[in-house]
Amino acid sequence: MKFLIDECLSPTLAVIARKRGFPESMHVSWLGLRSRKDWLLVRRAIRDGYVLVTNDTADFTPLMERERRHPGLICMNVAHGLMNLAVQTSLFEHALAQLADIDLAGQVLEVTLTSDHTVRVNRYATGVR
Repeated sequence: MKFLIDECLSPTLAVIARKRGFPESMHVSWLGLRSRKDWLLVRRAIRDGYVLVTNDTADFTPLMERERRHPGLICMNVAHGLMNLAVQTSLFEHALAQLADIDLAGQVLEVTLTSDHTVRVNRYATGVR
């Protein structure tokens, strides 16, 4: 498995993924994909086999749902005003722990930090049926 970290998240997450045994993980800025349209990032992730990691659930989930197959999507949702590097790192670590024994292909993994600082995890299938 390898991850493509969206530009709305820190490149540190790609470094964490690499250290955790996913050496092909990348940040969009490392690939020269900053400011690209979301659908172009989805196409690139699918073409190159990346699980896409973002905090833009509203835009990326519908794009992935249109696809017959995709490597997976991780959405890190945070209550307004709580996003920072420590939160990103913590939520990504939660996501990685969830992926220990599963293949995320065709699925979305949402990791949400609520306003009361509770972390919720939800995994569901997507794709054209």
